[in-house]
Amino acid sequence: MKNSFVHVFMVLSVGLLLSSCGLKKTLVNQSYTATATSYVKTNITSDPVGAMVLCEGKVLGTTPCVANLPVTATAVATHNGANVNTETTVKPVELLFVKGGVTESITVNPATIGAQGIQYEFKQAAYINDPTIASGEAEKRVSRENAGGTALERTIIRWYFDSNPQGVRLFWRVISSVPDEVKNTNELYLAPTPYEETRSFNILGLTYENSRDVIIEVKAKKNGYMDQVKRFNVRQAIDQQEISSFFEMVKVE
Repeated sequence: MKNSFVHVFMVLSVGLLLSSCGLKKTLVNQSYTATATSYVKTNITSDPVGAMVLCEGKVLGTTPCVANLPVTATAVATHNGANVNTETTVKPVELLFVKGGVTESITVNPATIGAQGIQYEFKQAAYINDPTIASGEAEKRVSRENAGGTALERTIIRWYFDSNPQGVRLFWRVISSVPDEVKNTNELYLAPTPYEETRSFNILGLTYENSRDVIIEVKAKKNGYMDQVKRFNVRQAIDQQEISSFFEMVKVE
């Protein structure tokens, strides 16, 4: 931490010194401002863990994590004849912790972070882990590295679609309101109607907690007919063990 502040101070001091070199000593009460940002690598954790950490609108990670905190320092140099007075201030860092629908914020003085990093405890006693989630499953992620490692990924869902007329081409994609955890996808061809299959989910980054914020969109297309779109909430599909619907196609006039 100390080295980071030295770096910021040096950047500011050099900038101010270069500005001062071109000034005449006769100038009085002239002020010049310089700002620089340095990044401090910090360990961040929370109680409970698994909280999303944001700073200045950007996601730093999910606790426990190691993140680079932006530390901004501003120096003001005032020329008073032959003298130059410099004042340096460091902007506090505001962090947001988000978990289970609860959002809380703290303001951190960069000078007090120290070697222990940041340890945050949620103040809202109302936060309760979802009782419908199996113990330990809420924090797990589906990825290529741990394929088959979560109960959610192993959940088998029945997909069933039919239409009138049949032979409608089906396409599907993932729509996520938490793109930092679950990515949106482009349309992928599924099959023609009638279509029935049982298979497991394989949506990278999906958990029981964020499945409420993820939607599967199914689009039906057929020449001479208007396209139709239906959307299914992933958490509801998990609970029902099924994604199914019927498309009544409408001819293009």
